[in-house]
Amino acid sequence: MPVHRSGTPHRPRLFALGTLLAAFSLLSALSAPSSSAADTPARGSARLGMGVLAHDGQAGTPTTGDATQTEGVDVSGYQGNVAWSTLWSSGVKWAYTKATEGTYYTNPYFAQQYNGSYNVGMIRGAYHFATPDTTSGATQANYFVDHGGGWSGDGRTLPGTLDIEWNPYGAACYGKTQSAMVGWISSFLAQYKARTGRDAVIYTATSWWSDCTGNYGGFASANPLWIARYAADPGTLPAGWAYYTMWQYTSSGPTVGDHDTFNGGLDRVRALAVG
Repeated sequence: MPVHRSGTPHRPRLFALGTLLAAFSLLSALSAPSSSAADTPARGSARLGMGVLAHDGQAGTPTTGDATQTEGVDVSGYQGNVAWSTLWSSGVKWAYTKATEGTYYTNPYFAQQYNGSYNVGMIRGAYHFATPDTTSGATQANYFVDHGGGWSGDGRTLPGTLDIEWNPYGAACYGKTQSAMVGWISSFLAQYKARTGRDAVIYTATSWWSDCTGNYGGFASANPLWIARYAADPGTLPAGWAYYTMWQYTSSGPTVGDHDTFNGGLDRVRALAVG
């Protein structure tokens, strides 16, 4: 009869312990969030141009041309309280502030940013970050107007902007076909005009517009274009638009990173505000 000697490993128990540890490791791996999920930003944190560097990259800064341009900035809750007097002194004459996103977020710094730019003398406007996968275009237009995105004919308030670009929370085109995306945008624009009497500005990047709307050209006759491209020139514009009204050319400018230029002198900025 075999004798169990003191100090001899009890293999069945070790085997059971090893099996238990392996099962625990497997369970931990299955329950841990994936790296892509961990990298997804929080809802509400999206902002104008958030996807430009990742999708289109950066290739220089604007070259000085013959056309008159007027410097502007765009801000969101990401910047917090903004030093408007510093920006004004540096030559910035107009600004857009993020008001809303989807139907679930309002910018907690909106008052300081929207009113602060106005109070130092700038011509200001508000923008909405679109999430076409959450609610309809008309519903989001109403939410935008009801939470800071309206317009007044005071000569210093620009029409609202629809920020329509890559989805930071999932599929780039929000799971929509090109025709469905065009329909969503059309719904937003029509409702915004019905509420304010103004045609909204469209902010987008040519590559996103081509991929997600099929390079639709039907909005160009009514809606000013705000193009996103971090390069020496704005590049090829989306179909229908012969020129841009505004151009976001960098996310690494002074004081506030997101800097823009208006295609014309200050009198043209005022003309857009007046309507």
